[in-house]
Order: sequence, then structure tokens, then C-alpha cells
Amino acid sequence: MILGIVRTFVDHIITAQSITSVEQLKGKVGGVNRIGSTSDTGLRFALRRLGIDPDRDAKIITAGGNPERFAALSKGVIQFTIIPEPFVREALKLGFRDFFDIGSLKIPFWWNSALSREAIVKAKRPLLPKFARAMVEAIHFNKTNKEEAKAIWGKYLRISDLDGLERAYQAYTSAFPDNLLPTPEGVKTLLDDLSSTRSQGGRGRSKSIRRCEFGARTGGFGVYQTALQEITPKHPGVAVYINFESRFRLAACRQSV
Repeated sequence: MILGIVRTFVDHIITAQSITSVEQLKGKVGGVNRIGSTSDTGLRFALRRLGIDPDRDAKIITAGGNPERFAALSKGVIQFTIIPEPFVREALKLGFRDFFDIGSLKIPFWWNSALSREAIVKAKRPLLPKFARAMVEAIHFNKTNKEEAKAIWGKYLRISDLDGLERAYQAYTSAFPDNLLPTPEGVKTLLDDLSSTRSQGGRGRSKSIRRCEFGARTGGFGVYQTALQEITPKHPGVAVYINFESRFRLAACRQSV
């Protein structure tokens, strides 16, 4: 992992209007993009924290993308699903219930990150600081230029609904870390889940966490140091803050191995 971009889920559980309590999710069918996807993982994590066993108390099936899941909800094929911002607003317009904000659980999970093979990190090392610089500047721009950022989001997501864009801006801005240096917490969340459901899941945990530390040391930290030297003249406050935090988080990553 080179950079951590979105540190938790920005999804909501969307249900049919008839479902008003957690208990009513039992015995129901939930739809996700596909089994094993981030939407599947997020829905299962959220259900467990709400006291619902996704394997025993409910059934989760592949239902396709957002439009397909909305259609499945309308036809009663599924009774609940998981939808990210800014499409929660669309769900409300269609008459569905915004049942629960999964982001409120603040589950450590790298919902979005930049990954690469170790061989490529070594071979393409001069390119990585440029990529890191662009990502740091982009997130800084997003956090400090709200209206301009929302306009860009609307253009590329092809969404003109102002309320939907505002909801999305608030959700993602709170999920963007100030420091993009990878940390092991989000990886550990997934590995712990795998170890509880697969007999061999726990075996790869320490190796994976060590790889996070390797990435932070050879890819993440080095890339950050180079990128920050170039960013500092433009955004001195942000660069100094991230530089300080990157050293702290590198140490934390090493201590967790």
C-alpha cells in the first residue's frame, strides 16, 4: 500500500420503507454489488455491529450496481442494500429509507487506497513522489475549496443534485485522512474478519502487517518525504503537519508488527 485515501466506509444501509428497526432485518435478503466486494464487506461489518449475523440472521446476494440494487429493492427481490454517497439522496427520492449511516461506526478500513507490487515500487520509485504529491494536493484542495471541489465532483459523477453533493462532500471530507501514509489498522480489520471466517485466515496476518511497514518505510515514507519537499512552498502548514504525522504513524506501524 502506497497511500491511504479513504479510511472508513462512506456507505449507508438503505431499506424498504417497511423496515424501521434492526430486528426487522432478520430473515430479510440484502443485496450487494457482488459477494466479496467492498460493499459486501461493509454491509457484513455493519450488520455484525448492529447485532445481526449476516450469515445466520439474513441472506446477502449479488445484486449488481447501484441502479440494479434500486431496481431489486423496488421489486422486492431484496429488502435492504448498501449504497455510498452521493447516491443515498437518489435512494430517498425513490422512496427508500436511509436506515443507517455505516460511516458513523468509524470502522478502520481502507475503503480506498493506492496499491502496488513491491517490485514496481522499487522499479518506478521516481514516479511515486509525483503521484503522492498530486494526491496530497488534491485532498488539500478538496478540504479547503469546498464549492470548487463539489463542482468537480458533480461534473465527473454527472450529478447536479446540490443536496446529494453536499452530503457526499461531508462524508468523504471526514473520511479523508490529513496524512495519507498507510497505517495497519484498516488492514488488520479485514484480516481479523478473514481469520474468524476462514480456517487459514490468521496465518497470513503478521506477514501482511509487516508488508504494510515495508511499504511505509520504502514506499510510503520515502515517497512522502520527497513529495512534501515539493509541496511545502505551496502549502507550508499542511506539509509540516503531514510531515510530523508521517513520522509518528511510521513508528506506530512498526510497533504493531
